[in-house]
Amino acid sequence: MPHKFNADRRDKIPKQKHRVTNWSEYNEGLRQRGDLTVWISESALELWTAPRRTTPGGQPHYSDLAIELCLTLGMVFKQPLRQTQGLMRSIATLLGVEIAVPDFSTLSRRSNGLILRPNPRTDNRAAIQLLVDSTGLKIFGEGGWLEEKHKTKAKRKSWRQLHLGLDLVSGEIVCSNLTTDHIGDPTALPGLIDQIDGPVDLFLADGAYDGNPTSDFLAARFGSMIEVIIPPPKNAVFSPNVAQHPTSRDRHITEIESKGRIAWQKSSGYNQRSRGETLMGRWKTVIGSKLKARTFNSQKTEANIGVRVLNRMTELGRPNFERTA
Repeated sequence: MPHKFNADRRDKIPKQKHRVTNWSEYNEGLRQRGDLTVWISESALELWTAPRRTTPGGQPHYSDLAIELCLTLGMVFKQPLRQTQGLMRSIATLLGVEIAVPDFSTLSRRSNGLILRPNPRTDNRAAIQLLVDSTGLKIFGEGGWLEEKHKTKAKRKSWRQLHLGLDLVSGEIVCSNLTTDHIGDPTALPGLIDQIDGPVDLFLADGAYDGNPTSDFLAARFGSMIEVIIPPPKNAVFSPNVAQHPTSRDRHITEIESKGRIAWQKSSGYNQRSRGETLMGRWKTVIGSKLKARTFNSQKTEANIGVRVLNRMTELGRPNFERTA
């Protein structure tokens, strides 16, 4: 059936038009993403060698910061581990720095359970407007085109679920978590919230988070004054005490019934959830839609480094938009 079969009954929403008002600054930020000096600092080279351990066992040659730097370069420039080793070796030669470069097997082994350096927010006292969303990252299985082209037997594809929390004010990813594909969004929410060390005055998410467990958890963690914007389903019912103590969900249901869902999305600010879709599109464009690591702990390290890469690119420059139509 053609997708325009119900066009006469669809909501007609004209597409908005915007223009970027800071092209020069944004272009410079895009250029700096490929600048090696942005990703390699002098402090990292000074702390390249691991400190001597005081407990029994082998002495590591490279610090966690050195391993993190190599893995970050490989992710930014989309290089496998062997090519990452060659890239770092050439950089050390050009800089004239006498350092030993970890080989690909060391990078693979040390990425398992790697502890990343702390990276606090710019302003810990500012309240966060938190947008939470998730997407799937493939770790095994051929694409549909390969199966169709060569008539291969479809294998069971494996996925990991990537959960991200975006601050709508700063555009920074403030929390992240990588889980197996059978972990639902509400189940992974406490692990995300535990990573936030500041106040949150707005929580925005899709309908997968709808329910009392999510609202009760957020109220217990951030207080009852937190604004929770989650779309209720079409068959949503009011709470038992709606007459005496209406919840935010009850108010959302009332407004949807009186004004319609499209008007509620505009008045409540739920339309900002499109920034979560944009964030997932950025991840799959810049980082990729597939995890390269084989073990689960290494995959979590890969996801954490991907978060830092996107945050660093956000710091370099963000576009400012102005609506024209």
